[in-house]
Amino acid sequence: MLPNVPKHLPQSLLYQKAMEIFTISRSISHYFVDDLNYLQKNGSENPSVYFTGDIVQQSVSLAPEILKAESQPFSEGKYKYADSVTRLTNRLFKNCERLERTHSNGRDFLPVLRNELKKFRKLQRTWMMTL
Repeated sequence: MLPNVPKHLPQSLLYQKAMEIFTISRSISHYFVDDLNYLQKNGSENPSVYFTGDIVQQSVSLAPEILKAESQPFSEGKYKYADSVTRLTNRLFKNCERLERTHSNGRDFLPVLRNELKKFRKLQRTWMMTL
């Protein structure tokens, strides 16, 4: 799922935190899917189950975008990918809020992900200054 990163590339703290966020979001998603994978009384599926896939997809996209930003030779390209990282982070926060409104025991684990996202944002601000 994640790209194979050559060992000679320096891996920033932001990249490492993105990998942690991916691991956490994947674990939370598995827990939610087990809880929300049922049909409602009217025969439709729970729409919140899609938000679990969204957090995984957005978190898996963070690390490659960081690597792309760090590998760009010009600042214009770097900022393009840095903006993408910001948008992904904002979407992750929004989807966490949506999942917190579900009736699942998995929402107890969302504060862990949100705390990691807050740490990520702090690192991201510093990282963007260094680009």
